[in-house]
Amino acid sequence: MNRLFTTVIATGLAATLWAGISFAQELAPLNSDTEKDRIDWSQLESKFGPLPKLPEGTKAGGVSKTLTNEYWRSLGQGYQKLGDKLGVTVAYQAAQSEGDQLGQLTIAEGMITQGVNVLLVSPQTDANLQPVMEQAKEAKIPVVNVNDAVIPQAEHYVGNVQRDNGVRVAKWFIENRPDGGKVAIIEGQAGVFAAVQRTDGFKSTISEGGKFSVVASVPGNWDRQTSYDAATNILQQHPDLIGFYCNNDGMALGVVEAVKSANLLGKVAVFGTDGISDAYTSIKAGELTGTVDSFPVLTGEVALETALRLVAGQTLPRVVSTPQALITKDNFAKYQGDGVDVREVLLKDAAAK
Repeated sequence: MNRLFTTVIATGLAATLWAGISFAQELAPLNSDTEKDRIDWSQLESKFGPLPKLPEGTKAGGVSKTLTNEYWRSLGQGYQKLGDKLGVTVAYQAAQSEGDQLGQLTIAEGMITQGVNVLLVSPQTDANLQPVMEQAKEAKIPVVNVNDAVIPQAEHYVGNVQRDNGVRVAKWFIENRPDGGKVAIIEGQAGVFAAVQRTDGFKSTISEGGKFSVVASVPGNWDRQTSYDAATNILQQHPDLIGFYCNNDGMALGVVEAVKSANLLGKVAVFGTDGISDAYTSIKAGELTGTVDSFPVLTGEVALETALRLVAGQTLPRVVSTPQALITKDNFAKYQGDGVDVREVLLKDAAAK
């Protein structure tokens, strides 16, 4: 069994390396946060016009991390929403869990075999879908990397500025806890671009004034129970902790439970990332302090629009940046509630920048 596992891993690494060498001749490794060849989502139509006429029978394939996380279900809803509007067939599949890298690769390869016109992928790691890039290129199928791991040789990426998630939360602490104090970070999966960037954005920003100290930064692996356990240990070691920043909302909700169990609700601020409905519910209930909403349904719509523009032959910037906002009880109603058109709100936000 060990030999078989070693063979599978070695084969995967070899395929990844070969694909990376081929693509390296054409593209510099992508950093989606700092790539200069970029456009804001709100400028797509003004700069490139209405979506061109698409070939009849256009089919898009979406490959997600997992459907157990609401964020990825919502992203798929965005794909489907625009697909239905345009009469484009959308096939959306995901791995069984956020650790099923081989399963996700198999799904992506299957999409290419089925003959989709464009492939939208949200990789589990920065490397596990790299072999698909070469296969798609040979089949002349455009690929769009959609949040949150980043394939270094991806030609097109749609998503938010990952580092800014952590920066926004750090600025909240600086503004709302002027005396400073001890804070902790619950990270996502080790080595994944989004987790690294979100964590670094928070750490570097909150450390600038010298009033805050990051006393723990541990992986929660996108898992609620793991994050609950990690937060429980951190609170035992640092009972004077003033807050947590978590790389996603599922982990943040686990941390909230740990804070409640320690009778520290209201004393320890907890922030997540993603803006899932359970996070909004928790904020409304006065438990989760806030989340950085990256608006997954809208992101899905923007990603599919980008993909279809590529199918139609348009040449687009390498990165299409999507919106995000720090949500707390103070601005909750602006982004969610009866009669709220989130797209219109975000377009106004973009115009105000």
